[in-house]
Amino acid sequence: MKTVIVTGASGAIGSACCRRFLKEGYNVTACYLSNETGAKELASYATRSEIMCVKADISDSHDIKKIFDITIEKFGSVDIVVNNAAISVQGLIQDITPEELSGVININIRGTFLMCSNAIGHMVKSQSGSIVNISSMWGETGASCEVAYSMSKAAVIGLTKALAKEVGPSGIRVNCVSPGLIDTKMNSCYTKEELDAICEETPLMRMGTPEDIANAVYYLSSGESSFITGQIIGVNGGYVI
Repeated sequence: MKTVIVTGASGAIGSACCRRFLKEGYNVTACYLSNETGAKELASYATRSEIMCVKADISDSHDIKKIFDITIEKFGSVDIVVNNAAISVQGLIQDITPEELSGVININIRGTFLMCSNAIGHMVKSQSGSIVNISSMWGETGASCEVAYSMSKAAVIGLTKALAKEVGPSGIRVNCVSPGLIDTKMNSCYTKEELDAICEETPLMRMGTPEDIANAVYYLSSGESSFITGQIIGVNGGYVI
């Protein structure tokens, strides 16, 4: 039975990913930072496999090592890593404080980098594995008043492409899902009018769901995508083409 680690597991997209993997019979390590209740609610979906909830700060290298150590101890392997945890900050660039910038960089870039580094250390032993990073359409095109977030998600895309080339010969695949406007709490900063305007500019005329992202993540993790690596899969309803 294969094992997947999902960061940001208590959020909308992270929990949807966990549910999808549990449905398919994967063991899941669900990593969360503060929403313990949300993470533990996933246990009811573990009917064919097991789930373990781990409180961890992915900006902390010691916490990341803990994630992998206890996953190996409980499940015996790490086959898939989904780097979903992220934070956002809105505002004009001159209004973003150094502390806010550091927070975005530490979680979205440093945390993703360190998760990948630790994952590769385990996956090279089996000469197999899949890493799926979560970026954003703003990482592809940039967003006004979300410069720090856009920068961090662009870095995730660069990391994905470079790492795919580096570890491909070891049988490890690295891909990226780039969500568009998804119905999550992260987008609560937008007004209804702003959300409606984005939907009107989206060819499919709606927001995406967390399940839309989870389906793409699962596909890129499964054997059905065995010849796909280094790719950025946009799940944005056609907003970015």
